[in-house]
Amino acid sequence: MADLTSQQKKEWAGMLYIKDSLTQQEIAEKVGVSRQTVARWAKEEKWEEHKVGVTLTREQQIANLHRQVAEINKVIASREDGQRYANAAEADTINKLSAAIKKLETDVGVSDIISVGMKFVNWLRPYDLDRSKEYLKLWDAFIKDSL
Repeated sequence: MADLTSQQKKEWAGMLYIKDSLTQQEIAEKVGVSRQTVARWAKEEKWEEHKVGVTLTREQQIANLHRQVAEINKVIASREDGQRYANAAEADTINKLSAAIKKLETDVGVSDIISVGMKFVNWLRPYDLDRSKEYLKLWDAFIKDSL
């Protein structure tokens, strides 16, 4: 398994802090740093603010982007006959919104992978605690190799 750089450890710790309800000590143990390092990173990177800001699901974000496109199309449709086309700014905005929608619909990031793994562990834990611990060790190794 490849050794993680300090930056990779910080990013992984940040994802664990923001996405999961782990203590700083638990994060430190998973990432392989001290609790004080995690506390320093959390303060420097303002993880608590990010955690509060991560309230919209991917589906909600996509729906919001679709609503924005619909609003632009409604404005265009309300114009006189022969004028119902996007101006340069509207066309540019529609292109950017479409690209953002496509990216959200198709991209799977490390945070998504971690989220799925943690959901599985949380599901497995009540049924078989020993296997969930074994799986979690393997999952941590997988994530470290994936970074």
